Amino acid sequence: MGIDAARGLALIGLMAIHILPSWNTETGEATWSWRLFSGDSAALFALLAGVGLALGSGGRHPREGRALAGERVSVLVRALLITTVGLCINAAMPENPPAYDILFYYGVFFLLAIPFLHAKAPALFVWATGFGILAPLMMQGLLDVLPAWWYYNPTLSNVLSNPAGTVSQLLLTGSYPALPYMTYLLVGMGLGRLDLRAVSTQVRLVIVGASLWIAAQTISYVLLYGFEGYFKLQAASHLSEEKLDEILVWGAGSLPTTTGWWLAITTPHSNTPLAIAASLGVGMTVLGVFLLISRKIGGWLLPLSAMGSMTLTLYTAHLLVLALGLHEDARYLWYIVHLLVAAGFAVVWQLTLGQGPLERIVALAAKGTRRLVVGQAQSSSPVRMNDSKRAR
Repeated sequence: MGIDAARGLALIGLMAIHILPSWNTETGEATWSWRLFSGDSAALFALLAGVGLALGSGGRHPREGRALAGERVSVLVRALLITTVGLCINAAMPENPPAYDILFYYGVFFLLAIPFLHAKAPALFVWATGFGILAPLMMQGLLDVLPAWWYYNPTLSNVLSNPAGTVSQLLLTGSYPALPYMTYLLVGMGLGRLDLRAVSTQVRLVIVGASLWIAAQTISYVLLYGFEGYFKLQAASHLSEEKLDEILVWGAGSLPTTTGWWLAITTPHSNTPLAIAASLGVGMTVLGVFLLISRKIGGWLLPLSAMGSMTLTLYTAHLLVLALGLHEDARYLWYIVHLLVAAGFAVVWQLTLGQGPLERIVALAAKGTRRLVVGQAQSSSPVRMNDSKRAR
């Protein structure tokens, strides 16, 4: 319930970023929705994807042998199906899309996670730290030599016509680049290897998450304004103070290469080490809070948890409706409509039919391939073991 509710909040945040305005037209300042959800919602999605992968591959006791091989093939099937859904959505999007589709990248997250399905929490946290530090350095160091990013939501024709550009976009230059996002995924997998039912673990999640966010923001502020990083950015990039302030709020599209001081910012979607740490801290805090409150008020979380249990279905429907462009003239109204329809559908469907429609298709395909790899004899071995114990 707590994990699904956190995932439901992430979906609400992505809907807000896609539909609601990013800035106030009168003051020019960032809106509440941008400050509250930008960057953090996508990071929370990736973090929870990692938790789900860990729980599905054995939780605190990672699977081994044929069971592990079956789980790896199962994740591969999930990745391919999610990627296919993402490509279909991208094909329906207009040339100037109202939103960037995370599903195409999501499939790559799953593919990159396959080699880590056997790992335990300490190793996963170490690998996550490596990705969080090295991936931003690669993004900045290789940007000038990588193929240019020239499409917002890649379609199958884009992939076939420019495979090198597509790989570059998926890994380093796109909206949700997989290499820095592996930090969230691997931390989530590490958390899924812990006892998330224990109150002590839930409290530590909140404390560590909040501390991580505070530390990242504090370090960034000290570097920019205590060590004059702000003025070094301005001088190296030949930016006016107004333009630099805009970049620090909304980002520059891709991490600039003019100076290494850009790695000190925490702007949403900049994917610097400190930005990753800040969003990771928010995600851990949200997860910990929902795990704690679900123990007491789980019933009240039903709309959120129902949405979170079928985010693939709801996110797909959300993007397909956005592609129609109906929301342009009444953004706040359409945001409310999206929320109410998503929550109402999710609650009714879950209470009557259980698993979401697209989730059910993906789960059936993944479980079927897992059974093919593991084999019926393997799946029935616990029963025989129990029988032999009773005989002895």
